[in-house]
Amino acid sequence: MPAVEEPTIAKPTTRLAAIVYDGMLILALLFLVGTVLTVIGTLLTMQTGTESAQARSLPVWYQNIVMTPSFILTLVGFYGLFWRRGGQTLGMQTWRLKTVNDSGRLLTWGQSFKRIMAASLMPLIFGIIGSLIGGSRAIILTSAFLGLMFNYAFCLFNRRGLAVQDMISNTITLKMPKTENEGLWRVIRNRKN
Repeated sequence: MPAVEEPTIAKPTTRLAAIVYDGMLILALLFLVGTVLTVIGTLLTMQTGTESAQARSLPVWYQNIVMTPSFILTLVGFYGLFWRRGGQTLGMQTWRLKTVNDSGRLLTWGQSFKRIMAASLMPLIFGIIGSLIGGSRAIILTSAFLGLMFNYAFCLFNRRGLAVQDMISNTITLKMPKTENEGLWRVIRNRKN
């Protein structure tokens, strides 16, 4: 009888691979939300013209009060729904990762929000430092990206292999063992019998 594998703490490279998968889904979702909000904002706040020269951008108050919180809620909703239902986003399922709280249970909404905010902390700090150093959009985005990478590079230096967001939110991302799948043909044969 084969030995049963135990879940292990996920490695940073595997976590980043899952983020790339999820990033594609999140970008599409944010694009959809942004498009809908832009159309609604345009209809509600601006007079329409007939020429492209009459086009204007959305008011700053609309961008800051409506669009930004909507994007944040979209991210919290995406991760929160997946982590509450099964502990895995679609990208995490691909790489057999699962996020649970420190007692091994699925996250609550509060724990999900705390984890998302914890994951955003280092990119925010690095972004602020970037704005103080150079202030250009490219420097700020590069600094924020370096903050995101710091979250996962931290795993390499942490004795237990935890990321920054794991430690701050008292959660953990595990690499789950492979499970034996029955296979399509075996399922079909078993249904006939």
